[in-house]
Order: sequence, then structure tokens, then C-alpha cells
Amino acid sequence: MSAPVIEGAEPFSAPGGVEGALVIHGFTGNPFSMRGVANALAAAGMSVELPLLPGHGTAVEDMVETRWSDWSGAAEAAYRDLAERCARVAVVGLSMGGTLACWLGERHPEIAGLVLINPLVQSIPADQREALKAMVDSGVELMDGIGSDIAEPGATELSYPKTPLVPLLSLVSAADEVHARLADIGCPVLLFSSRSDHVVPPHTGDALEAALGDRLERVWLERSFHVATLDYDRAEIERRATDFVLRVTGADA
Repeated sequence: MSAPVIEGAEPFSAPGGVEGALVIHGFTGNPFSMRGVANALAAAGMSVELPLLPGHGTAVEDMVETRWSDWSGAAEAAYRDLAERCARVAVVGLSMGGTLACWLGERHPEIAGLVLINPLVQSIPADQREALKAMVDSGVELMDGIGSDIAEPGATELSYPKTPLVPLLSLVSAADEVHARLADIGCPVLLFSSRSDHVVPPHTGDALEAALGDRLERVWLERSFHVATLDYDRAEIERRATDFVLRVTGADA
């Protein structure tokens, strides 16, 4: 890491009971966007981990060399650490954090439940992918940032102002692999989908509905954009996510 962690982007950890929650932020973002959810879970007595993913929360130059294997490796390590301390663990993720949550759910049938907030679980169209590859081939490393897609005036996300293209292509490829195995997720899933999302098209959540059937509960967010955890519906997300996690882990018993 070549740059210091941005103030407000620090990882979060809270000791709690024997039930745990792993909370994961999105691509080019950091724990700032998920801190409200993590705090709500901690206040409910959960053991909570909200890691800072490799290359995130410092400077975009630190992210240029990172790939899906770095982020998924960090998510796997954080999950295993929490699972060693807790009887049951649920995973909560926003955007790429939702991709990582699904990836974990496909590989760990013991996970109690997933909460997904505007997750990327389908690849982008082929023409968009080819356009990104053409930019990379021409020597372009960065494009405009995708952060702070928030409807509420004055609300901002501590995300990078630029998006690194090769890491983005790595995420896109990983989304294809996650999509192919969605039916392997056997635990209950709570999905939040924003009607207006300028980063991940809302219809990508349809793939989860098709694959999971009655294992999935879908909540439509009518007022929030992509970073819904910092938007108008943040209180509803925190409340519903906490209730869901307490229920599936048995912490409300």
C-alpha cells in the first residue's frame, strides 16, 4: 500500500455474540459505504467484520495492480477468520461486495444467509466489454469514476474519482463465473434492488430470482440509486438487513 488510508475508509471490527456477519464494500469504494449496516449489526449483538479490500480506500494507483483474486482472497480469509469464532455467519455485500457474497455462498454451504444490495451477478454486454478492452489495448489505464451514484442531494461516497480498467475487466470476468453457479447458493437470500441504478442495471437481480426461487426475498428500493446504503433508503436497509441476519443465524432466538 503506497498511500495512507482515507479518513473514514478504515476497516471495522466489532466483537459480539456467537453469531457473526461479514460485511463487504464495493468496487473502488471502501468501508465508508457499509459502515451504517455494520454498526446496526454490531448494535444488535453480532460479531462483525468489515474489511478494507486490497487496493481500496487509499489511492486509485494502489488498485491498478489488483484483481478479483486479491479481493476474493481477502473475502475468503475474512470469512474463515469470522467462522472460526462464530457458530453461524451471514454475509452482507454492496455491488462488488454482493458479487463476493455470492461467490462465498456458492463455496460455503454452511453460510447462514446472504444480504445483497445492488450486486453485480451478470457480466456487462459484449460490446461494452470489447470497448473496455480496446481502451486498455490503446494504453488507457483509468476512466471516470463510478462512485457516488446517490439520489439524495449532498450525500457522497468516499470512492475513487477514477476507475482502473484492467481491475474492472477482472471483476466482469468473475461476474460471469459467479452467475454460472448461482443455483449452488443454498441459503436464504435478501436482495435489495434500486429501481434506478446507474452502475449495475436492476435487471441483473432477475438472474438471482431465476436461480434461487423461494430462497430469495427481493425488496425494491424506490428512492435510492446504486449506493443505497448512503441514500434515502439506508435506514430501511439497515433495519431489514439486521432483522434478516438475526433470523437466519438464530441470534433472535
